[in-house]
Amino acid sequence: MPISSKTTSRPAAVMAGTAALVLALAACTPSTGPTAGASPTQQAGSGLPSSHVHGLTVSGDTSQVLLATHDGLFDMTKQPAAKIGGTNDLMGFTADKDSGVFYASGHPGEGSDLPNPLGLLKTVDGGKTWEQLSRQGESDFHAMTTTKSGIVAFDGTLRTSPDGKTWKTVPVGFAPAVLAGHPDTDTVLATTQEGIQRSTDGGSSWAAVKSGPVIQFATFATTAEVAGAEPDGTVHYSADAGVTWTKRGRIDGKVLAIAAVKGADGKPQIWAATPEGVLVSTDGGDTFRPSQEP
Repeated sequence: MPISSKTTSRPAAVMAGTAALVLALAACTPSTGPTAGASPTQQAGSGLPSSHVHGLTVSGDTSQVLLATHDGLFDMTKQPAAKIGGTNDLMGFTADKDSGVFYASGHPGEGSDLPNPLGLLKTVDGGKTWEQLSRQGESDFHAMTTTKSGIVAFDGTLRTSPDGKTWKTVPVGFAPAVLAGHPDTDTVLATTQEGIQRSTDGGSSWAAVKSGPVIQFATFATTAEVAGAEPDGTVHYSADAGVTWTKRGRIDGKVLAIAAVKGADGKPQIWAATPEGVLVSTDGGDTFRPSQEP
């Protein structure tokens, strides 16, 4: 996903970050709410508001950090984390280029009147309310991203859509853990257990990145700059939209999701959600610290 408007031609309120899923792509069970005795917005024994995290996105202009979880959407820039909207298991989550516009998929949570699975949902108010676009009762998109041409999503089958309503099936021989893209380009990366797959036509055709690392998570900071993380937290960086990669630092703890934006100093800033909380790197992935530290 995107980066700061200072370094791209996108509108000023561009959102950045691509959600990340585990390679197993296991579906979550129905939401049962927070751990007994925990704060309504904080799981007991965790630095996160939910034990299951499926996506992370960061605004390049406001630095608002949003976490898509088994228990709904949370604003992590608040202390404690503030829940936005109702309780739904947001298995798939991605930002569009306009401020406050997101797409999501998954399952309805406790008290939700949405269908199961959710199909593709869209919000234009930052997650407070959701519109049902398509495939309600049919698709639980575990991985999704936006591109210049539309949406690329995976529900066991890879699909592309120009508008979130009509879909085209794309036959591929891989199951992506993460789909990473940017709304100003048609380049898309898919992370798999065999390595990175890359598309330059909005997900219609794919080719393996033969020299790339085996990463579990990926996120675009700009149309060219990409950050990735291996299952053990080792961070990789690409300056050419995923063609070549260099190894950077390491994220301590189990990585649940990552996001990236372009910093004011020109360096990519990378966020990572771990069970202990959200970490941030302001040096392109060499080192990470808790995001709430000054």
